[in-house]
Amino acid sequence: METFSQMKSRPRERLFYNGKAYHRGMAIAAADDVTAFILAGGKSTRMGTDKAFVEYDGRTLLARVLTLARSITADVRIVGSPEKFSPFAPVVEDIFRDCGPLAGIHAALQASSSELNLMLAVDTPFVSWAFLQYLITQARGAPQAAVVVPRDDAARQPLCAIYRREFAGVAESALRAGRNRIDVLFETVPTRVIEPQDLEAAGFSRAIFRNLNTPQELEAEKRRV
Repeated sequence: METFSQMKSRPRERLFYNGKAYHRGMAIAAADDVTAFILAGGKSTRMGTDKAFVEYDGRTLLARVLTLARSITADVRIVGSPEKFSPFAPVVEDIFRDCGPLAGIHAALQASSSELNLMLAVDTPFVSWAFLQYLITQARGAPQAAVVVPRDDAARQPLCAIYRREFAGVAESALRAGRNRIDVLFETVPTRVIEPQDLEAAGFSRAIFRNLNTPQELEAEKRRV
């Protein structure tokens, strides 16, 4: 797995979105207000094995998302089991056990001191560095928003979104009441939704949000590589 120091020593790659050029190295200094959390606590029932350690295009899904997150910020943590994940990054454990991704987001925000908190599911290998830069820029431009979340044609994408720490209180109230859905909470806090037409205008495909839930989906994507 590529280390943070190795990533810094790579030649800087120029990337573009919305007509503007960015270097990967620019993100290292610019994102001191961001903590990235990799949500890896799922049971992977449909995959039949832990998705974090499934290989895609020569690397595990965990290695891919860690490299991506470390290209955004030096403060990268994994939400999941310390026994499984502590060799790879600092680990945050759920406070509310077996309550799904909302519990992971809640635990992450409780552990964070950052203004902006990037949540990334471990099984979304198609999200790009340029998109995350765009997402962070949108969050910085909406300081009143507790959540900045993209929407594809089907639904909002809460596991590829930016959360401010204030969302932790809303999440905790819901979890204590036995309500584990994330998206319904967006109606209760100031939320900036990035609509599909905004994504298209910025040059991003909505296909970046697809994830890998089953062996069949994994094999289909491998054939495309």
